[in-house]
Amino acid sequence: MSIKQRLYPEPEHYEMLRTHCGHARFMWNIGLEQRQHYRADLKGKFNVNKATQAKELTSLRKEVEWLRNGSTIVQQAALNDLQRAYQNFWDNPAHFSPPTPRTRKNKHQGFYVRDLTIRRVSKKWGTVSLPKIGPVKFRITRSWIELKACTSARVTVTKSGQWNVSFTCPAPFFERKKTGAMLGIDRGVTQTIATSEGGFDRIPSFTEGETKRFLVLEQQLSRQKKGSKRRERTRVKLAKLREKLSRRKLDWVEKTSTRMVRENDVLALEKLIIANMVKKPKAKPDSENEGAYLPNGARAKAGLNKVIHASCWGLLLQRLKDKASMTPETDKTQIVLVNPRNTSRECNSCHHIAKENRESQAVFKCVKCGHEANADTNAAQNILDRAITTIESLLPLVERSMDAPEGKPQRVKHQELANV
Repeated sequence: MSIKQRLYPEPEHYEMLRTHCGHARFMWNIGLEQRQHYRADLKGKFNVNKATQAKELTSLRKEVEWLRNGSTIVQQAALNDLQRAYQNFWDNPAHFSPPTPRTRKNKHQGFYVRDLTIRRVSKKWGTVSLPKIGPVKFRITRSWIELKACTSARVTVTKSGQWNVSFTCPAPFFERKKTGAMLGIDRGVTQTIATSEGGFDRIPSFTEGETKRFLVLEQQLSRQKKGSKRRERTRVKLAKLREKLSRRKLDWVEKTSTRMVRENDVLALEKLIIANMVKKPKAKPDSENEGAYLPNGARAKAGLNKVIHASCWGLLLQRLKDKASMTPETDKTQIVLVNPRNTSRECNSCHHIAKENRESQAVFKCVKCGHEANADTNAAQNILDRAITTIESLLPLVERSMDAPEGKPQRVKHQELANV
């Protein structure tokens, strides 16, 4: 687990901090290029890994003066990050993509601190020792006991120039007690989440004043000359607004996921493939006019895709899974993912499925039995019912597996138990 704290460097520290980031980026790129070259041109005749590249780094530092003036800890850590990125891709290619080169505009700007030394200066301030720099102040917003348990750190910089330090510590247990409660969650656009109990919640966004300021700054940026100092100042102001909104959304996701895991033993959600939901619509060639295309709703779909991304559906599910896995086995919260097909069209009372049941975004009225409810609440109740049915159908499989003779376990389908 990482504990992120705001770093406050002195003016004389900025040059070395940027140097460390540049060296880490350089080592990542040259290590990546070397691996790709050996694999493509030499067909794997030479074994290139973290150990061989670390040896070559030692000889490279003797030849290159500007690299020798940097920190060997930072440079070796970049090679370790590259090895870890490759290992993640090899272990799970469906979830991780292969490593790609990093540029100055890349969001991964930072370096690793191996030998962590932190000291408390006051109630709200502490210092962390960085290579070739020395103690640098950071703001304490977490328990000092948690920070003292950390073993390493990573310094990062945002696009607006804000420096942060993330301390790495063991993940604690997520304390909770059995409540017997079960909750269905429908993720939407108008309401970010609607629950089977009738509750609604929406992820925070810009305030009215922030929206106006954001639009003014974007218009101002489009008029300014590229490469000018005024344009750079405007870009930084926009980046600060975006980062403020990002922190606000992350805070909502963390608090909402914590509350849901603490209060419920079972959480039911739709198994949404978000990457497919935000794909661009295919172009429709006009058969009568060669080279022309028919309207395909691309503009409306682009607006919907932006709202889906802004709703952070995937991040919310990931944090629910993370916190559920951190709970003890006796009090673990179950995350059940169900088939999303027709959850918004099915009547929760008589289970009649029809497109006409949903009169609008919020109004649901069954054409068969006349059941009326909020459309999102009805969908959340259907999600919960499907999760309960899934759990009840899998319980006999689990019992047969547990009762099997030792050494001859009963085979249980992996995909059936994956979400329970």
